[in-house]
Amino acid sequence: MITNHRPCQDCEAPELSRRQFFRSSAAAALAATALPHLAGAAEKKVSTSETLVKSLYDSLTEDQKKKMCFAWDFSETEGKAPRGLLRTHVSNNWQIVPGTRITGDKSIYTKDQQHLVQDIFKGLTNPEWHERFLRQLKDDSGKPWGQEQSIAIFGEPGTDKFELVLTGRHQTLRADGNSQNHVAFGGPIFYGHAAQGFDEKPDHPGNVFWPQAQAANGVYKMLDTKQQKRALLEKSPRESAVGFLGSKILEAPGLPVKEMSKDQQAEMQKVLKMLIDPFRVEDRDEAMACLKKQGGLEACTLTFYSDGDIGDDGVWDNWRLEGPSFVWYYRGSPHVHVWVHVADDPSVAINARG
Repeated sequence: MITNHRPCQDCEAPELSRRQFFRSSAAAALAATALPHLAGAAEKKVSTSETLVKSLYDSLTEDQKKKMCFAWDFSETEGKAPRGLLRTHVSNNWQIVPGTRITGDKSIYTKDQQHLVQDIFKGLTNPEWHERFLRQLKDDSGKPWGQEQSIAIFGEPGTDKFELVLTGRHQTLRADGNSQNHVAFGGPIFYGHAAQGFDEKPDHPGNVFWPQAQAANGVYKMLDTKQQKRALLEKSPRESAVGFLGSKILEAPGLPVKEMSKDQQAEMQKVLKMLIDPFRVEDRDEAMACLKKQGGLEACTLTFYSDGDIGDDGVWDNWRLEGPSFVWYYRGSPHVHVWVHVADDPSVAINARG
């Protein structure tokens, strides 16, 4: 299912038209009433992306459903051995339904359905980030939006358990309508960018996510010698190692945020804001609520890794912010990969492979 694709650096993807991507879909207006039984429910907030998932699901033929719809607890298998819930899988480059794509020759969807998926994708992100996400997708796939992405739906939209998962190179996003208890973003997500080829230069020119690492490195420069020594380790963990430590975070290496000075902690709050900023408001709020329940930013550790230092310039490309059930693992070498897993309960499982 997972491929190891290095894009041709000479390829240039056609732009998805701004009018097409940012249009106000007529389907969105209809979808606003797609879940009337939840309209007044205080405990559930049904967002635009989730109502569009319901509209998309209702438009699917039985043949389409057989290809990309799964039971809520559907498990992957390898031979006869289960590999884990497909719904909770995350990787840096994969197609959740191999052989299908949202658009292009491998698409199994009508034009109207493709537009619905575009609007679902749009609704999952911060409007200020839409163009940056489009730039990332163009740089990384070498093809128009959707030709190197696929989707799957788990459960039945309109019930209390459903989720759409969108995947591709350097992207795993989810629309779950709060079906996933205790979990932010609907489960583990992934984002990344190889702006100018597989091996990026030290300053990562054109990489839309590099400012996050620059902000974290700004905190490192504020640390005193003893703090820097504690915060910097030699070897990065494997990149898919984003399971939760729970109470073992107290024994983990790195610099506890609670031991930072007030001005250092204030800068860390700015870094945290930058990390969650690309995503929609409700996912940002849910991530912060999960973090607060486990003790807030002060319950986290900040760690930098000296391996993978592109250019040997002391600007650490690989770093990690981690709490009892919070992992934001930023890998900037050889290009940006970011693995995210956030919940309010450390017992939440994950199915991650790098």
